[in-house]
Amino acid sequence: MKRALITGISGQDGTYLAEYLLDLGYQIYGLVRREPRTVRWLQGVCERVEFLYGDLRDVAALEVAFRKAWPDEVYNLAGQVFVPSSWEHPSETFDVNVGGLVRLLQIVERQKPDTRVYQASSSEMFGNVDGHCGERTPLNPASPYGVSKMAAHHLVRIYRDRGIYAVGGILFNHESPRRGPEMVTRKITRAAAGWANGDRTKLKLGNLLARRDWGFAGDYVKAMHAMLHQKEPKDYVIGTGQSHSVAEFVELVLKELHRQGHGDDFDRPMEEFVEVDQRFVRPNEIHNLRADCRLAHTELGWKPELDFPGLVRIMLDSELAAFGVQSRARAAAD
Repeated sequence: MKRALITGISGQDGTYLAEYLLDLGYQIYGLVRREPRTVRWLQGVCERVEFLYGDLRDVAALEVAFRKAWPDEVYNLAGQVFVPSSWEHPSETFDVNVGGLVRLLQIVERQKPDTRVYQASSSEMFGNVDGHCGERTPLNPASPYGVSKMAAHHLVRIYRDRGIYAVGGILFNHESPRRGPEMVTRKITRAAAGWANGDRTKLKLGNLLARRDWGFAGDYVKAMHAMLHQKEPKDYVIGTGQSHSVAEFVELVLKELHRQGHGDDFDRPMEEFVEVDQRFVRPNEIHNLRADCRLAHTELGWKPELDFPGLVRIMLDSELAAFGVQSRARAAAD
C-alpha cells in the first residue's frame, strides 16, 4: 500500500486529493495545525486519515511527521494562498511558501530520497501575459505571493537536479464549493444565496474585468497524482485554456438563480447586485490568465471534466443548500 503525506489537507485541494488517493487504495497522512475534525469537508474521511500536527515553519515538527508517515509521495499543498494578504504580510508569505518547501525538501533528501514530491505552484507566477501560458512561458509575478511561488518553483528544479523526484504543478485558478470564503468566487456564490433568500445587499468587489482560467479543483487533483507517476519528473501547467471575467461569473450566477425560479428580478442588470469598491482592487492586477495545457493533455492524459457553467452551478447549489434555499423550479416539479 502506497503512503502519502499531504500538507494542507484541510484545504480545498487537500480534501479532494485525500478522497481521490483513498479511492486508489493509499494510506493517507495529513499535516494539520489544529483539530481537523471540525473541518466540514474532512468529516467524510477523518476515520481513514492519520492526522499529524505540525507547521511548515517548524522543522522539528515536520521531521516528526515525516518519520511517522514515511511517505512514498509528499503533496505540499499548504501555504499562504491569499494574494492580498501577501501584500500585508510578505515575510510570512515567504517563510511559509518558500521556507516551508525548503524544509520539506531537506528532510526528503536527508531521510528518504526516493520520496516523490509534488509542489503546488501557481499561475500567479506568470504575471500579466498576452496570450496563453505554458511551461516555457517566462515567469514575471506581480505580487509578493507570486514571487514566493516562483522562488519555490525554482527550488523544485534545483532539488530535481540533485536527484530528488520533485515536480511543480502550475495550476490555474481552480474552484469548488470548498473554496475559502475570502476568495472572489465564494464571495459571489455566498452573496447569491443571500439574494435568493430575499437579501438585496449589494456585493462589493474589485476589478470586474479581471479574467481568470477557472476550473474544478476535483479535476485538478487527479493531475497532481498523475505528475508523480511519470517516468521522469517534470513540471506541468494545468488549466482549461479558457478565461472568464469576474463579471461573467456574476452574470452566470444571476442567470442560474433566474433559471431555478428564485425570481424574475435576477434577469435584471448585474449592476443592481454588485458594485466596485476600490479597496478590493489589487495593486498590479493581473488582467487575463489563460493556460496552455497541451503538455498535460498529451503526456498525462489529463483533461478537465467539468466546464465553467457546471462549476458555477455546483458552487451556487452548494451555497443555496447551506442557506436552506431550495430551487423553486425543482420544488414545483416535486
